[in-house]
Amino acid sequence: MDIVVEIHVPLREVPGTPEGSYPFPWIDQVEDFLAVQRDAEVWDDGEQYGDTYVFFVTGAPEDDLLAVASRVAGLAGIPPGVFAVVTDDEAEEIGVGRRVELPRG
Repeated sequence: MDIVVEIHVPLREVPGTPEGSYPFPWIDQVEDFLAVQRDAEVWDDGEQYGDTYVFFVTGAPEDDLLAVASRVAGLAGIPPGVFAVVTDDEAEEIGVGRRVELPRG
């Protein structure tokens, strides 16, 4: 059983997005950021879950995964209110686990 950290980002449009433009450019920004992290690996494709967009990381100790999640929360253009859920690769649902507020101090 491997630890998985879900990174929940509120699904909010970027203020001032021109009509007809993609309202969530930060999704691609986070995906690009996670793709180059050495402290974690992407576990699954991100997906919308309720009013958040969830990214999944694994492959490292919990503290390292939470550090990556905290860096995601601190990226420019990321909506406020990001949090993580610590779970494992056997969880049957998203959002089931221990919630951690981000960014961590």
